[in-house]
Amino acid sequence: MVEVPRDQALDFAVSDQRAGFRLQRCEVYNWGTFHDHVWSLTPNGNNSLVTGDIGSGKSTLVDAITTLLVPAQRITYNKAAGAESRERTLRTYVLGHFKSERGEPGLSAKAVALRDQNNYSVILGHFYNEGYDQHVTLVQVFWLRDPQGQPDRFYVVSDRPLTIAEHFANFGSAINDLRKRLRGLSNTELHSTFPSYSASFRRRFGIETDQALELFNQTVSMKSVGNMTDFVRSHMLERFPVEARIQALIGHFDDLDRAHQAVLKAKEQIAALDPLVADCDSHAAVTTQIEYRHTAYPSAWLAGASGFLYSVSFVIIARNNPSLGTGLSGFFLLIGGVLGASALRGKSP
Repeated sequence: MVEVPRDQALDFAVSDQRAGFRLQRCEVYNWGTFHDHVWSLTPNGNNSLVTGDIGSGKSTLVDAITTLLVPAQRITYNKAAGAESRERTLRTYVLGHFKSERGEPGLSAKAVALRDQNNYSVILGHFYNEGYDQHVTLVQVFWLRDPQGQPDRFYVVSDRPLTIAEHFANFGSAINDLRKRLRGLSNTELHSTFPSYSASFRRRFGIETDQALELFNQTVSMKSVGNMTDFVRSHMLERFPVEARIQALIGHFDDLDRAHQAVLKAKEQIAALDPLVADCDSHAAVTTQIEYRHTAYPSAWLAGASGFLYSVSFVIIARNNPSLGTGLSGFFLLIGGVLGASALRGKSP
């Protein structure tokens, strides 16, 4: 791509009436009934009015410009002349169908063409931005491999002025020779598919999406607007995936509903377990009391017995043998203390 000089980056045109990229020249070769010569339309960036008799080629030129910017499968050719059916196609333009002839009686009419598979066709549009001093040339080259098939083509985007006579002629009979020559041109790109070609020229023109080109396709040959609201909704607003968004919202709601139901189920399960927890606490308390009775009561009884034996040993034995009575009394006193301590340890808190 040609770099814009720094001193020209803000050197806008004097008048905004010619701002942006404007069509300077449109050329066609072997397109429709424009046969065997290079035919040119030169608006030079100005608004232009194309006039002529019926069948003079006004719609043919409009369709050439539309083909440069819009995919062929989305174009209704000859719409500028009020055609609703696909009476013209890309193939009829490349072959140059200009009338129909009926042969033998009873047979359907057959289209008569100016060209066959041995010819090629070129449409070219040269655009210029005065404010930035930038050129963009869009070109499409068509040819037929199969006389009964659809045309093959390649696309050219160049940041320099190109012409059919200088750059797309006298290359021999092989399209590959033309491609090889074009690849040698500076600031020139070749594309084999419309999406890459469209992305390339939209980037240069500053067109973010192809919605603007769809609007151009709808309005280039419009004769009247029935309902402005429907027109804006259908052709000026970006398509919104409503159905997909609705399905996504429904799916998200279902996920939230399942999560909510899981929370409610968990709460019910916890509530159902509360009585069991209370019963477990009661069981633990009763078990503690039973263990206390099994350990504390016998120890207390033995402690009392030890105290009684201590008293008896002190009173009876001490009278006859003071030293023995003192020893036995101390022994029973010790046993009573141990049993008493054991009883205290087994006491329920």
